[in-house]
Amino acid sequence: MRAAQVTRLDGPEAVEVVDLPDAAEGADPATTVVVDVAAAGICFPDVLLTRGQYQMKPDPPFVPGSEVAGVVRSAPPGSELSPGDRVAAFCVLGGFAEAVAVDPAMVFPLPQDTPWAAGAALPMNYLTCHFALRERGRLQPGETVLVHGAAGGVGTAAVQLAKAWGARVVAVVSTDAKGAVARAAGADEVVPADGFKDAVADLTSGRGVDLVVDPVGGDRLTDSLRSLAPGGRHLVIGFTAGSIPEVRVNRLLLNNVSVVGVGWGAWWTHRQGPGPGYLRTQWDELVPLLESGAVDPVIGEVRDLDEVVAALVAVDERRATGKVLLTP
Repeated sequence: MRAAQVTRLDGPEAVEVVDLPDAAEGADPATTVVVDVAAAGICFPDVLLTRGQYQMKPDPPFVPGSEVAGVVRSAPPGSELSPGDRVAAFCVLGGFAEAVAVDPAMVFPLPQDTPWAAGAALPMNYLTCHFALRERGRLQPGETVLVHGAAGGVGTAAVQLAKAWGARVVAVVSTDAKGAVARAAGADEVVPADGFKDAVADLTSGRGVDLVVDPVGGDRLTDSLRSLAPGGRHLVIGFTAGSIPEVRVNRLLLNNVSVVGVGWGAWWTHRQGPGPGYLRTQWDELVPLLESGAVDPVIGEVRDLDEVVAALVAVDERRATGKVLLTP
């Protein structure tokens, strides 16, 4: 099968498309599902993996890609899955290929009318944001949510889920074009990254927001904390800006605000965590929103597997909007 492989840890440009043994070879048919991949999603951790900068550090060569949509080729006896089923899956690694072997607990039924591209855009970003808003942020209807990087894959997912759960959403973006993407995703207001604190104060009559969703990090943290209402929560999801900020904890004390870590994978993989079955619980809550149209993943680019380097570079350089996908 054809696959995109990280052969050395020199960044996206070092990824090569190669021929590898089929995913079914070496996979235990009693414990794994083999999925023929129709589309694979790219996320920022895939970029970090190409440099050995992610928490998980597989030795090269390896095939990145954690989220796919496609058709079940084979499934373990007794599982809920059958050959021919349309599914989405979270596969940890191996998704940038024509086929992938996956733990059945991380394979989810995909509604018949959901396009492959949308299916592949769901597992990482939407389940992460589901965990962030529901479990860690304790979002309540009527609250106001500020979303950084609101035109990106995580950002558009956060916008749509927050709106679906009754929040007012303020999107922070770096360009007018990205503002249009955030509005199309459902944001109520859009403010520029430069000066967002003052814009938020104006929009909320000085009260501030209840929740900040932050996959960007960098120098936005201080003004994000200043933008929180009393009792507000700042959700730390990632650091696409490249730098990890530090917190002056006196700011937390003065306004009774919280900085909350969002480690979706660390939550369900921890030995005391809920286990991979938690993903199916999340998925089952997501599907009605998908079927109603409240969740409709924003697709930025769909590229052939041979264009994997260009796709990864677009994510790396923060030029991409919505979800970037590969079609192997």
